[in-house]
Amino acid sequence: MPQPLLAVLVGLAVLQIAIFSTTVYLHRYSAHKSLTLSPWVRMVFRTLIWLTTGVKPREWAAVHRKHHAFTDVEGDPHSPILLGLWRVELTNALLYRRVARDGITVTRYAKDMQPDRLDRALFDHAFLGLGLGIGILVLALGWEWGLVAAAIHASTYLLLNAGVNSFGHMYGRQPFENTAHNLQSLAFLVAGEGLHNNHHAAPTSAKLALNPGEIDPGWWLISLLVRTRQATIRLDAPVFKTPKSTLPVS
Repeated sequence: MPQPLLAVLVGLAVLQIAIFSTTVYLHRYSAHKSLTLSPWVRMVFRTLIWLTTGVKPREWAAVHRKHHAFTDVEGDPHSPILLGLWRVELTNALLYRRVARDGITVTRYAKDMQPDRLDRALFDHAFLGLGLGIGILVLALGWEWGLVAAAIHASTYLLLNAGVNSFGHMYGRQPFENTAHNLQSLAFLVAGEGLHNNHHAAPTSAKLALNPGEIDPGWWLISLLVRTRQATIRLDAPVFKTPKSTLPVS
């Protein structure tokens, strides 16, 4: 296989690892406790997030919980309605970082996620994790194509995840009465996260596809973990915070 094509495929594969780890571990498990995971699965996800994104789970969860507390009103860390779609889409990571490092948000919204010895020794060192992740790609593909694969993964990951916060609050269907939207096309790219209106309607649901015809790829992985007894779903049925919308859904 030509090296350029291999670098693209590897970069996209790493992207998918990061996306599925984000939706299952950072979002549904860490931020919303919608499922439990076995210790070894937690460690695998924790390591993958560290190597592919450098994200600290307690910071990600805290910022996301604040987003739910102040959705599209003053205090929302990344509302496109307040800040503009393209500012959120292009600077989403910076918006997360600014709020996560404000000295208040993590303390208030992630009291249940205190750092442990592994965090202090490894997982709180973002550049170490990212450096190791890039180093693995360089060893596998050579320095030039390893860096290309890393760049493809990083840029696409940032843009796609920002799309949930930007386009996911501006365009798409609204089957429930909240300010988020469902974009099935985006959901295919980000393991179900594009079903954002559903998520705001039932934040503690481990499954994001709540209406006929919707597809949540992240749920496929969760279902596999449940069948192999590596995960347990918290709720038998979604608990809705917002009712069905009376507006047209198309």
